[in-house]
Amino acid sequence: MEQGIQKTVLPSGLTVVTEEMPHLRSVSLGIWMRSGSRHEPIELSGISHFIEHMLFKGTEHRSAEEIAVETDLLGGNLDAFTSYECVGYSIKVLDEHLERAFDLVADLVSAPRFDPHELVKERQVILEEIKMTEDVPDELATEVFMKNFWPDHRLGTPISGTAQTVAGLTRDDLVAYWQKVYTPANMLIAAAGRVCHQELVEMADRALSRLPASGYRPVNQRPISSASIIIHPKDHLEQAQIIMGAECPALWSEDYFPLLILNAILGGGVSSRLFLKIREEHGLAYAVESAPLLFTDTGVLAIHAATSPERVEKVIRLTIDELRRLKAEPPSSSELLRAKDMVKASLLLSLDSSSARMSRLARHEITLGRQYAIDDILRAIDAVTDDEVQRVANQVFKPEALALVVVGLVRGLQLEREQLAC
Repeated sequence: MEQGIQKTVLPSGLTVVTEEMPHLRSVSLGIWMRSGSRHEPIELSGISHFIEHMLFKGTEHRSAEEIAVETDLLGGNLDAFTSYECVGYSIKVLDEHLERAFDLVADLVSAPRFDPHELVKERQVILEEIKMTEDVPDELATEVFMKNFWPDHRLGTPISGTAQTVAGLTRDDLVAYWQKVYTPANMLIAAAGRVCHQELVEMADRALSRLPASGYRPVNQRPISSASIIIHPKDHLEQAQIIMGAECPALWSEDYFPLLILNAILGGGVSSRLFLKIREEHGLAYAVESAPLLFTDTGVLAIHAATSPERVEKVIRLTIDELRRLKAEPPSSSELLRAKDMVKASLLLSLDSSSARMSRLARHEITLGRQYAIDDILRAIDAVTDDEVQRVANQVFKPEALALVVVGLVRGLQLEREQLAC
């Protein structure tokens, strides 16, 4: 474990991990759940996100207004999120306010009120949030892609659920699911900055270890991907949104680092092959990029571009040409080095703040069960070879495995599997 990082697992199963950064005057604190939207029953889709919203609407000790006022008095930034594999509540404050900040966040997760009147209002807020996706072209395209790439699995359903599932969730559903998931054994406390590990352990033990145990442990059911081609007409859009993707190695798998380098070469920046070919050489799109969406047991490497409807087929053809080239020949030594430097720089720059360090601690603990030292990650990146990049490209970009979604003014567009032969 890196210097300054400490971990304690209490008898209740509650885990506390910290990174001391004594040169700072701030501390970032988070309370995380080891399960997210993918662990929900399909009929309760969106319940984790709904609970996250409701925790800010009052506890047994604080009203929603008192939560907001106390946050401002601490000078902090209280935030929360729900993802596919975890839920997190975090705050950043001066180190002298850590105990008060911890008491506030612990109160949110351990004693929510689930006020029926607030629940009615917040349900409507979430339904409006769901509707917003229809008005944001790239988000709509992503939702359509995920739904068709992982059908009949929670990874294919939006984190916020659907209008139908959210409308059907009751207060009893929320309370029962909170009681099942928000238990010490499923909780992780992470903090980075000027923090004393033992003091935080004692705070966590007093506030959270006595919560009732439920015996719940999240279990990942690996999804089966579907390589479908979907044309989704959306007539009011000026541009067509294109998402092409295929299943790829999972987070922290043996091919994780070659995958990162492959992505950097393909579409990870303004010097990437797709950007130079589609934007700089042909002027077909303002932005084109690739990015991996990775989970503990699977992943998808997706390419996104937005272009005029009449240029869709040309953008797809040029993209397939670049995939074919990646599979046929390894990257040059200079291209490989440039990609490695970019991935390393992105990693190191992302860790400049205590908030980023806190998030890293939590995510490593949830996905790995341990901390992956920065120096070890940098060495793993440097060790990636051109042959490994080419091998992963051939593993991922199989014509029969490529999925494609086009959203926009594309009525009458015909796309065949042969057009994805790479």
